[in-house]
Amino acid sequence: MGINMSAAERFPDPHEVRVPPELEGWEEMYPPHYLFSKEREEFEDKLFWYRDKVHAPEPMPPLDLISFEAWCSGLAFYNTRLFCIPPAQGVLQRVLGCFVYIAPAPPPPEDVMKKKEELAKKRIYDFVWKKYGPEMWEAWLKKVKELGEELKKIEIPEELPEFESDDAVFPEPRGYSTAHMVVEAFDKMVDIFYRLWQIHFQYLNLAELAKVVFFDVCKKLFPGITESEISKMISGFAGSAGGVPQMFMPATELARLSKLALQLPGVAEILKKDISVEEKVKELQKFDAGRKWLEELEKTKDPWWYVSCASGWYHFEGCWLEKPEVPFGHIKSNILALEKGESIDRKLDELIKTREETFKKYLEKLEKPEDRKAFQEAYEIATRMAPYAEDHLFWIEHWLHSNWYIKVRQIGRLLVKHGMLKQEDDIFLFNRFEVPMLLEDLNHAWSCGVGVPSLAKRWQEKAEKRRKILEAARKWAEPPALGIPPKEITEPFTISTWGVTTERVREWLKGGVIRPEEVTVITGAPGSPGYVEGPARVIKTADEIGEVQPGEILVCPVTNPAWAPVFTKIKASVTDIGGIGSHTAIVCREFGLPAVVGTAVATAVIRTGDIISVDGNKGVVRILQRASAK
Repeated sequence: MGINMSAAERFPDPHEVRVPPELEGWEEMYPPHYLFSKEREEFEDKLFWYRDKVHAPEPMPPLDLISFEAWCSGLAFYNTRLFCIPPAQGVLQRVLGCFVYIAPAPPPPEDVMKKKEELAKKRIYDFVWKKYGPEMWEAWLKKVKELGEELKKIEIPEELPEFESDDAVFPEPRGYSTAHMVVEAFDKMVDIFYRLWQIHFQYLNLAELAKVVFFDVCKKLFPGITESEISKMISGFAGSAGGVPQMFMPATELARLSKLALQLPGVAEILKKDISVEEKVKELQKFDAGRKWLEELEKTKDPWWYVSCASGWYHFEGCWLEKPEVPFGHIKSNILALEKGESIDRKLDELIKTREETFKKYLEKLEKPEDRKAFQEAYEIATRMAPYAEDHLFWIEHWLHSNWYIKVRQIGRLLVKHGMLKQEDDIFLFNRFEVPMLLEDLNHAWSCGVGVPSLAKRWQEKAEKRRKILEAARKWAEPPALGIPPKEITEPFTISTWGVTTERVREWLKGGVIRPEEVTVITGAPGSPGYVEGPARVIKTADEIGEVQPGEILVCPVTNPAWAPVFTKIKASVTDIGGIGSHTAIVCREFGLPAVVGTAVATAVIRTGDIISVDGNKGVVRILQRASAK
């Protein structure tokens, strides 16, 4: 990366940033290796760090950082030590003022890259890219399910007993205490969580690499081809083993239940009522058709309701099992749409037709046999690997994370029961290295007998302090980036996943205040092709997703495949964050909806009710009429 910028063309030095005084003590919340440090200052100052708003838009609760710790090492070792992608290394992470910053590690020396080239040929090009298919997917899924079920089976007692039961003595003394079982349980939970995140990246980097290679081949063979055209050729897929992609199964099951409700007498009428989920269930239990619908509902809960209500990255988002009002709200919307004759299904056939026709159109333009071969091979590999990107997502970021949060809360309730913490979610205010100390403190106090004090007051005070720090961090306008940016942003994942481009960095450097009333045109990346006009619905948190109405254009910081039920009723999507490889872009392509992603300012400029146009072919959003002017 060529660097030649003046002081005015750089972002703050990460080692010199001053956080607001309300954040004093934030560093204690995170492991030392996650902080910018004097020991690594020379290395860290050479890198360009930017906020990971795709995965971590909010201040990071200490225990939630475990997901980032796990993906950091998981993503990296496949690049550096296993599949050995020649120039690729890891994505480094740091926390500053409770916010996560990332930076791609620089490439290794030439001699290391040459060694990696030999291994990559054998392991990637001649093996995974040639062999990947349904059998490898099923083997992957088997490993994931087995470990996930092991996590679910870990037992956490509701409270520690006054005295151990006879079962701990007869027919032979057990040999360890109930309190120690809790200590062991958390250690095992962490081990399983980490192992599953290692498995998460088993094929993901290679699926993304195949996509990058296909884009490169297209741009070389067809100068001037738009990213929108290329994206048409990598959209519209069934799952890795056929059928519906796993990430879309929760939405597919809700669609099935919605259709069933209309077939069963009296069910839809109850589900459309503005009453609580508990009240709806009670009414449905009173008659045969209602009970039949509830039976079908129960069948789908495991695994498909282990899906986050937002992204899966934060414990406070909750999943459908914990917040059933979310899926019930989607079901109600589906029923209303079906009654109007609208479709609530993904238009897979149309997407497949578009993909195949677009590929054929460009193939016919090539005259040289070697060009046709290169294009066909890149297309075949990219389309065969593509389903993994959405299939894996449900099982890790949603199914695993939901089970993890549920299990951690069980420990939180135990700690509250014994006076160690005040609220069960306070456990998330301690990082994964601190939780074992908290549990050992409980273990010692309980084991040593009645009246032996713990450090409960200290833990409670620390939790309260950290809660206030996180609240203060939400009010801080943290720097969008740190350090010296390169002249040009060329790293493919930085562009495609995070939407950090050269133009975006220049806008960050300019700074300044946005005057929404003066902006009429917004630009971003062309995430998904198509053009529509319609009313905007601006939402800034997942809690507001229920406000989206049919026919609106969703404008938000970033979306997630877990929001798939909403995509059946919107006309398009516009986001602040992300690139053409982001989940927003992928989901919109899979639903055939136009999308412009990575605008940086959409939620600040557009207001709910504004009439806007979305050009997903060019990456342009226009404000046609302000809501206030109607």
